[in-house]
Amino acid sequence: MSLVRPGASDTLRRWREVLVALGLAALGLWWTLSGSGLLRWIGWALILAAAALGLSALQRARFRRGAGGPGVVVVDEGLIAYLGPHGGGAVALSEITALALDPEGPHWVLSQPGQPDLHVPLDAEGAETLFDAFAALPGLRTEQMLARMRRPGPAPETIWQRHPRPTSRPRLH
Repeated sequence: MSLVRPGASDTLRRWREVLVALGLAALGLWWTLSGSGLLRWIGWALILAAAALGLSALQRARFRRGAGGPGVVVVDEGLIAYLGPHGGGAVALSEITALALDPEGPHWVLSQPGQPDLHVPLDAEGAETLFDAFAALPGLRTEQMLARMRRPGPAPETIWQRHPRPTSRPRLH
């Protein structure tokens, strides 16, 4: 039996990293205001580190949609795998050519050449691990992705697309 309501518990769990960053910032502020010498400088460094952690934590909290959706997402060693009740598959992070958000569902659509698109629900178990995987895509704008998640359009929107790789041409010497 828990003393915390389930809704409050879910909210605290979603924003836990932001709360930790706020706690670290408060500790750094206390050391800065009440300490002297080296402790004061450590307090300033802790405030700066908490600010950086807080910005990242805020983005992660906005990305989380909760759990309980269909299927399970596993991200391991550059491979994104989705195991769902009606299908699934795996996509190598280095082979993804496009990332789209489809409001029907809603779900992510991961494309790679020669394979069918992988559709991953936003609320699938483990979907929060996709944040780090998507952040590794070159040129992806995290804030743009989060804004589209908050206000999806009526049709699927491409959030990121890989630029074509230059082909190497044989050179004559």
